[in-house]
Amino acid sequence: MTEHVFAEYVRTLGRGKRARRSLTREEARNAMQLILDGKVEEVQLGAFLMLLRVKEETPEELAGFLDACRKQCDDALKDFPKVHLDWPSYAGKKKHHPWYLLATVLLAGMGIRTLLHGGPAHTPHRVYTDTLLAELGLKVATGVSEAAEHLEQQGLAYLPIDQFCAPLSDLLTLRYYLGLRSPINTLARSLNPARAPLSMQSVFHPAYIALHQGAAELCGDQDLLLFKGEGGELEVRPDARTSIMGIRHGEPLEGAVVDNLMPRATPPGTPDADTLKHVWRGEQQDEYGENAVIQTVAVALWGLDKAASLEEAREQAKALWQDRDTARL
Repeated sequence: MTEHVFAEYVRTLGRGKRARRSLTREEARNAMQLILDGKVEEVQLGAFLMLLRVKEETPEELAGFLDACRKQCDDALKDFPKVHLDWPSYAGKKKHHPWYLLATVLLAGMGIRTLLHGGPAHTPHRVYTDTLLAELGLKVATGVSEAAEHLEQQGLAYLPIDQFCAPLSDLLTLRYYLGLRSPINTLARSLNPARAPLSMQSVFHPAYIALHQGAAELCGDQDLLLFKGEGGELEVRPDARTSIMGIRHGEPLEGAVVDNLMPRATPPGTPDADTLKHVWRGEQQDEYGENAVIQTVAVALWGLDKAASLEEAREQAKALWQDRDTARL
């Protein structure tokens, strides 16, 4: 009997403490390509992902996974219109309202074309972006061509991951069965499927920032902003000091900080879109929410070189918020 072609990758990760090792970038690329091609058994997938989870994936491994997946993304979105900002959204909301969505609407109003992408619901008691967008009255694409139309019509589009790298969609749902996140959660955030010049990525834990940044550097990414967002989504907490890391114009970024604007706030506990609509229309005041939108938009404006500093970007964001089209939502 001939050994299964994927067995060597499980064995490399699963040997004893002295014999096991991380995968090289090329090995990781080959392993991921086998996964994308559907040539890996379910038992192998579970073992592979959890061995990586326990060992902790390396930048080289993540870069190898990206090598395989980005090729598939390029094929799926080869005729996609130009996007300015890549906005991965895979975490969902649990405690705070999804203020980051108002940030994308505000950016779209000034001509910044944003592609949001996310996966299927995989964690109980969280509300995900596709559901929330629909509740806001914004369109959710069911395919690439439809997402392109939405981008032209509303300045932003949401595209499910199953439309540009379908195998990863199923892998994300393993979180429900395994009870743990896997390297796929990190990988999905890093895809930048439309190859936008700026990608912003949020992490649950600051320790993952070095992993995201290291893989991006290996892949030659030029502009990537990383921070610990509220609940794992791309949303700056206005009641916390937020460090912005990543890559800026091809160089490692250090020392960028968004200061808190208010004391620690108590979350409402149940995220919903209705509150967002009332605040956007000026029918309701929410200090936390308005500041979350302004701070998040400021980071994007600075990353896109619309402002010379984060402080200048914050003033621009405030002006955008004051002048917003309240009838948009």
